[in-house]
Amino acid sequence: MENSLVVALTRQDTLRRQLDVVANNLANMNSTGFKNERLLFVEHLVPTPSGGERMGDAIALVRDVATVRDLAAGELKETGSDLDVAIAGEGYLSVSTPDGPRYTRNGHLQLNENGELVTAQGQPVLAQGAPVQLGLEDARISIARDGMISSESTDLGRLDIVRFSRPQALLAGEGGVMMAGNQQPEPVAAPVVLQGMLEGSNVEPISEIERLIDLQRAYDQARQLVDREDDRIRKMLQTYAG
Repeated sequence: MENSLVVALTRQDTLRRQLDVVANNLANMNSTGFKNERLLFVEHLVPTPSGGERMGDAIALVRDVATVRDLAAGELKETGSDLDVAIAGEGYLSVSTPDGPRYTRNGHLQLNENGELVTAQGQPVLAQGAPVQLGLEDARISIARDGMISSESTDLGRLDIVRFSRPQALLAGEGGVMMAGNQQPEPVAAPVVLQGMLEGSNVEPISEIERLIDLQRAYDQARQLVDREDDRIRKMLQTYAG
């Protein structure tokens, strides 16, 4: 197969995956704590047929090797709810799931039917290694800047706010939570927890829409090149066959 056709096909495949990433960013632009994502690429030069010196423009194949998150903080929004929390600076809330601990910056919390503090997906939030349990007498909840949860009658525990040495290596899970993989969480020494606030997504919709348009145009150009090369090869075969 011609080098130009191989390059066009690989470019189409890469652009399709880019479109998926951008579409996911746009779908989550209103998701609390969501981090914008990008694909990381490497370029491979196509060897010359003779192995000699390369003349003219080099033909290169592009391959995506990883998805990179933009870890910049999203806009902090005041909600007024006592159970909403935002983390200013680094750190993740620790939550318990049937598959083990998970981590999130989505601090939109609520109480389940058992009086446990849980995420919007129903995962118990951990404080000092255990779920936060509220009693019938715990009417008003206060969450201090260091993550200490208390009611008018007692302290209920300090939220487990953790960090990772390689946050880019965290694996995305369902419901916006992250998996640690082979990393061990480390407690944030001086977390800043803001009660009654949520961290918005750091996706910039206008920029993502512009990227989406550019990617669609590039995909169409690659498709047209494939069509032209396919037509050229077909005509060449017909000529030699005749």
